[in-house]
Amino acid sequence: MEISPAQVLASLPQPDAAHEKARWCWAERRGAKSPLAAGAGAVMVGTAGEREVQVSATAEVSALPDRARVCVLVGSRKEAAVQAKGSVIRRLDYIVQSVRGHGVQEENITVTKDFRRIENGYQMEAEISVIFSDFAKMEDLCNLLVEKLDSSVIIGSPQYFHTSEAVENIRRQACLRAVANSRRKAFDVCRLLGQSLGRPLIIREEETNETEGVASEQGTPDDARPLTIQQQISNASVTVYSKRCCLAH
Repeated sequence: MEISPAQVLASLPQPDAAHEKARWCWAERRGAKSPLAAGAGAVMVGTAGEREVQVSATAEVSALPDRARVCVLVGSRKEAAVQAKGSVIRRLDYIVQSVRGHGVQEENITVTKDFRRIENGYQMEAEISVIFSDFAKMEDLCNLLVEKLDSSVIIGSPQYFHTSEAVENIRRQACLRAVANSRRKAFDVCRLLGQSLGRPLIIREEETNETEGVASEQGTPDDARPLTIQQQISNASVTVYSKRCCLAH
């Protein structure tokens, strides 16, 4: 992972009291016209008795979705109400049993039914919404339903997403990595100046951004072409960028 240059502010004890107000600046950003150019990393040596180092660092964590929702629709139109219901119920029972057979828990299965009178008969529709955590099992089930029920069912495209717990975990990882990077940079700066790094005083959040999808995957000229499964999964990925500042002795 590429990390941007550190922004460093440090004050170290001076052995000579006559130089207590001396300052030494070091810029590590390329192209900086002066050590104090905006955005440049800097190390500053201050008055005697003072010894602090302040470093900013970043981290970026990306994760693919951990859940997918698939909706299956079955329907029937018959002159008799019993026939309309029976046709749908038979297929509905088969679909639900197949879903359970693929290891999906009851709390991840939602069934809704709609029965109404239409001109010259009756119509019944049922929708089964299933949430999967195993995408391979989801693909197997969809293929099975297409094979066994053919055009008598409509299977929607998978909708990929993250659970709230997964998003919180991504945020936590980005934060911890940013803090670890800032701590490591502070250690390197102190070692360069012949000093030791003490305990942290302040850890401050400077910036946090969240984005969805993969920036490198842009739409192709043929926008009418449907996305592949892998493209859909990539488009549902979440990336968290975190910048943290660490102030330590």
